[in-house]
Amino acid sequence: MEHPEKIIHVDMDAFYAAIEQRDHPELRGRPIAIGSKGRRGVVATASYEARRFGVHSAMASVTALRQCPGLIFVPPRMDKYKEVSRQIRAIFFEYTDLVEPLSLDEAYLNVTENKKHNPSATLIAKEIKKRIVTETRLTASAGVSYNKFLAKTASDVKKPDGLFVITPKEAQEFIDHLKVERFYGIGKVTAEKLHQMGIFFGADLKKLSEHRLVQTFGKAGHYYYQIARGIDHRPVNPNRELKSVGGENTFDTDLATHIEMEQELLPIAEKVYERLRKTGKLGRTITLKVKFDDFTQITRSKTSLIPVISFEMLWKHTLELLSQLNETSHRVRLLGVTVSNFLTEEQEAIQLEIDWSRNSSSQSSL
Repeated sequence: MEHPEKIIHVDMDAFYAAIEQRDHPELRGRPIAIGSKGRRGVVATASYEARRFGVHSAMASVTALRQCPGLIFVPPRMDKYKEVSRQIRAIFFEYTDLVEPLSLDEAYLNVTENKKHNPSATLIAKEIKKRIVTETRLTASAGVSYNKFLAKTASDVKKPDGLFVITPKEAQEFIDHLKVERFYGIGKVTAEKLHQMGIFFGADLKKLSEHRLVQTFGKAGHYYYQIARGIDHRPVNPNRELKSVGGENTFDTDLATHIEMEQELLPIAEKVYERLRKTGKLGRTITLKVKFDDFTQITRSKTSLIPVISFEMLWKHTLELLSQLNETSHRVRLLGVTVSNFLTEEQEAIQLEIDWSRNSSSQSSL
């Protein structure tokens, strides 16, 4: 690798919770969760004080309260989080125009060529972290490496308020000792399947052929083969536009009843809502994807006048779509939920002024 790229991944620490603790001194040092305390509530973000009790994002609120009885729930202020996010991105753009936001609280920066003419990505990352603290009174963690996969993985190593660098020389050894569940792009279900195959670390993953990985995991197998070798050719794309947020799961045992499907859909919907929250997007179309044991596939969609502004709303729409499935002799091997049709910034500004709780009309399309 003669002239490696210089990529920084910046990830704000407990972003929503940190803003609330910054703005409300009485919450500092206390376990807080951003989200709803209701029966169907979900934790969007937890402060580090709450995380010590095992509370984490996408966790059901009732479970979070059970693990941390003193947990304080704070309603989200998305307009404030977006305002702070814009403030942080303005700092990024002082160093490079190659900024790819992943959500309100994280972004990739390509600083190979940068506006400060600084040859050291590590020094730039340190400077950015310092400026974020000075200008927002919030902390960020940063990862520095030669591609997006390694930079994102590195940013998680020394959280919170950390900085970790993976050089080309150190990369393979780092990957070999990395647990597969900590690989970006390998979720809980995939990690469990890898564990069943005797794959626990990057070194184990590297032993599998690309053919075997594709055979087992489909197209994602190509990606797993590459990252096990420290290869990731994806460029930092400043023009990337998010069209949808979704999640799906393939089950080891096919599902036969609607009750089983509902049970399996709940964690998928929770994860989708967590991702939706992180992006700060408001979507109006919900799509349910169902794949049967004969590999046939159907989708059901619903477009609502009211954007998805709570987990309760997403879950209600998901169950409505599930209820539309006709009885069939086929079992279900995969379920997925996607939110799309995002509002523009102008539409978001209008919706913030509307009390949606007074307006429950919706229209659906199948």
